[in-house]
Amino acid sequence: MASNLSIFTNLKYSDSITVVAISIITAIICEFISYLLIYRTNSYKSLKSTIDKASKKLETLKTDPFAPKISLKKSKTKKIDRFETNLKESNRDLSMFKFKSGAVVALILFVVFRFLSNMFEGKAVAKLPFVPFKIVQKMSHRGLEGEDFTDCAMAFLYFLCSISIRTNLQKFLGFSPPRGAAGAGLFAMPEVKNE
Repeated sequence: MASNLSIFTNLKYSDSITVVAISIITAIICEFISYLLIYRTNSYKSLKSTIDKASKKLETLKTDPFAPKISLKKSKTKKIDRFETNLKESNRDLSMFKFKSGAVVALILFVVFRFLSNMFEGKAVAKLPFVPFKIVQKMSHRGLEGEDFTDCAMAFLYFLCSISIRTNLQKFLGFSPPRGAAGAGLFAMPEVKNE
């Protein structure tokens, strides 16, 4: 067993592999905790279905090409406003529901980050294939000595891995936010105004 560990530590990319592996394990643990506290509950399932139904109905109301333009405009606007209000209330309820899990996950991520920071303090864990922009250099080279800005610090690699692995794991497991939920994507879609 000790010889296997020494072979692993002598690998060229062992530090990078360690950070990525810990990121994967942390993402799995966090999603398991979220599953226990949120995703398996009936409250979450009903809120998710409510948000899905409201967002689909709202989308069809906003994009219905066969709706009369003049005669039903006021009633259609009232319906749209009602669905938007319901959607906002459901999103607020969903956010409050996810808050308890978010606190536990944040604590776990903080502990893992502190562990990795102590383990790789002042040590480059990866080599970037390019010199990043100045603003990215401050993140990617944080805590490292020297002027080689292709050196990548643990914090930057861990941050990138955490975001991408957890997001893709949520999609794979079917735990991604409902379609019309606030924060369902990185950028909000602009509202389409029918006139």
